Amino acid sequence: MQLNDKVYTYLKWITLVLIPAATTLYVALSAIWGFPYASEVAKTSAAACAFLGAILGISTASYYKDEEIDEDQYWDDEDEQA
Repeated sequence: MQLNDKVYTYLKWITLVLIPAATTLYVALSAIWGFPYASEVAKTSAAACAFLGAILGISTASYYKDEEIDEDQYWDDEDEQA
């Protein structure tokens, strides 16, 4: 399964930024204001992030396979640029 660039970018942002930030906000505010189910929200968020991360990983692997790009070479080149 290979996602198009726009979908991949949105899912990556949701997985790496939105869900963890929203979860942190809710859990912090639940401690202050007594919102219910903080633990359940945190666990659900972790499960959602793990699932989306797996989907993104499969898509990335498919991209490298389809494009015949040597993934190891890509990462080596990126490390040298940093």
